[in-house]
Amino acid sequence: MARKENAADPANAGRLKQIALTYKMTRKIDKLIGLVLAGVGLGTLAVFLVVGFLVGHPVYLGIAGLLVGLLAAAIVFGRRAERAAFGQMEGQPGAAAAVLDNIGRGWTTTPAVAMNRSQDVVHRAVGKAGIVLVAEGNANRVKSLLAAEKKKMNRVVADVPVHDVIVGTGEGQTELKKLRTTMLKYPRVLTGPQVTTTNDRLRAMGDLMKNMPLPKGPMPKGMRMPKGPNR
Repeated sequence: MARKENAADPANAGRLKQIALTYKMTRKIDKLIGLVLAGVGLGTLAVFLVVGFLVGHPVYLGIAGLLVGLLAAAIVFGRRAERAAFGQMEGQPGAAAAVLDNIGRGWTTTPAVAMNRSQDVVHRAVGKAGIVLVAEGNANRVKSLLAAEKKKMNRVVADVPVHDVIVGTGEGQTELKKLRTTMLKYPRVLTGPQVTTTNDRLRAMGDLMKNMPLPKGPMPKGMRMPKGPNR
């Protein structure tokens, strides 16, 4: 038993350290986080105690109130920590890709499938809802990137629905903190095998583009042949 407890100690210590670090990071953005959590926990406990005295069981309901209060505070902490994290990420390059990487099981994400010189970028996620193209950058510029990528998708997987999302705070855009919720709201129209097939076809398309041979026929003037490996 002692060995099992000692083996679990590092994991528990690491978890507590992570919670403390998350709290410190959240407090930098959300100054009232401590007061809010205390209010939620103590408020829940107070309600249970009042009910306990009314029904004649203050001890039992006090213990229950303590546990429920801790649970309620943990839920509120998680939501406010997530909101603070999104607030820090908002507007940062690659923020949408980070959200897609943590969207959950059943989704396969490929970052930066399209990009322009201004570093506007389109990411791709494939799941039972079909294909979701997520763009971040200038709203006017990314529209052309999305249109070109949707056209490419229609040629390769014409039977799969393609959705597009522009991450931002402007009209018609989706806030970063709402990206995951937006994607999970899309209706599921594909089965597991269909998702696998779609991913395979998209992967094959990527490999084909990388390994595309030089066109046949006369070489344009000024064009040089690539150097092969030395033998």
